[in-house]
Order: sequence, then C-alpha cells, then structure tokens
Amino acid sequence: MAIQPDDPPPANGPCVSLTTDYGLADGFVAACHGVLARLAPTARVIDVTHLVPPADVRRGAAVLAQTVPYLPVGVHVGVVDPGVGTERRGIALATPGGLLVGPDNGLLVPAADALGGVTEAVELTNPEWWLAPTVSRTFHGRDVFAPVAARLAAGAPLAGAGPAVDPAALVRLPEPVVHADAGGFRAEVVTVDHFGNVQLAAPAALLDGLPGRVRVGGRLAVHGRTFGDVAPGELLVYADSAALVAVAVRTGRAVDLLGVGPGDVLTVTGD
Repeated sequence: MAIQPDDPPPANGPCVSLTTDYGLADGFVAACHGVLARLAPTARVIDVTHLVPPADVRRGAAVLAQTVPYLPVGVHVGVVDPGVGTERRGIALATPGGLLVGPDNGLLVPAADALGGVTEAVELTNPEWWLAPTVSRTFHGRDVFAPVAARLAAGAPLAGAGPAVDPAALVRLPEPVVHADAGGFRAEVVTVDHFGNVQLAAPAALLDGLPGRVRVGGRLAVHGRTFGDVAPGELLVYADSAALVAVAVRTGRAVDLLGVGPGDVLTVTGD
C-alpha cells in the first residue's frame, strides 16, 4: 500500500531529524524536505546538520550520536553514504529512544547505542515504501530513506519496511584508540567542531587525578573546566558537553595549534 499523506500520526505528533553530508549549495536537502512534507505533512522536521564533511561516516556518526539524545523521540535519518547504489544495505533500527533510518555502514549504530541500544533492525527492501516510480542509484536519501522515515513517523510498523536483520550483523565502525596508564592517556581524535576544538575518544573520567598543568601532544596546557579558566591563546584540556575529553584554545583554534585531525592520536600527560 502506498504512503498516504493523511496517514494518522502518533498521538504526541511525529518528529523527523535529518543529518547528512549533502551541503547547502544544492537542492538535495530541499528534496528530502519535500518528500517528508508530501508524505508526512504533520511531521516536524529538525535539521541536525547537512555539513558533515563529504563521505566522512565517522564524523557523521559522532554528530548523530551526540545529538539524538536531546531531540524529541521520533525518526532520525542519517545519510553519509559513500556506498550508495552498491550492495550495502539500507536499514531501519528501533531503540528505546526512537527509530533510525539510513545506510548500514556504521553511521547509525553509535546513535542507536546512545538511545539505549538496538532492539530491532530491518533491511529496507519493501519497494512500496520507496518513492515511486523509480529510485535513483545515487540519491537514496530522497528516494528510500525519507519515504521510509515518513511512513514510520506516521505510525507504520517497522516490520513493514522489510525483513528482520540480526543486530549483531550490523556494520560497526572500528573502536577508536583509547589507552590509559598511570601518567595519563592516549586517545584518538574523534572530531573537530566549528570552533576548532578537538574532541578525543577518551571519556572525561580519564581527566580525574591529572594536575592543573598537563601536556597535550607535547604542548603545555591547562586542565580546566571551561574556556574562562585560561588566558587568550592558551591551550585548555577539559570535559566537553558529550562527557569526552576535548582540547581548545581560548580565542583560537586548537586544531591548528596541534596540527591534528580525526583519526590522529594525542597523548595527554601530567606536566
């Protein structure tokens, strides 16, 4: 049965979020909004970001996982999909905190974990849930993921999207490097935000017991709580809003000072 715009929404009103690497210079985002508006006109759509670096699945996964716990319960669409049109699966995941829709390339699993873990997973194989009459090989965000999200937001059961998938068989990203010892820790750079702050994979608890002066990548830094704890231009190591270790420069960019990027490993030790 085709998706109908007047399918009844859940009693508390549907919400759909979008996280992509589509950028803002083209019509890709608008096309996804248009599909959602046509098929689920009562849904509230939240744009998380469309500025994930192209094909950077790890960055998209980090943004999605750190954002969805603060969004209304609903359907969260993630599209950072360099394998679009290949044999990679499209999936939808159920969690205690909402649904996720996107490619099976590791993008969705960290967000699912942040919402309580995968309780059910399906492969998106039902063409009646896709955008008719044809599906582009290179734009599944518009033709598969948005229509499926619209149907789910309208209250359709997850099983209607396709057959069950063993959650243990979902693609997962490699675990980031985190190694602690008596003097400090080594941790992989997870992401760099708009301000040039460098987020590490290390949990904030690894900062416990470190002195007020530390070294990050061999550079002197302050172990503090917030940006005002250091002078302009000074390096700060702190627990960020995702409860991970991060490095910043007050009125500057830590990423430029440290010369690192996602995937690099930084060492933090007591001075």
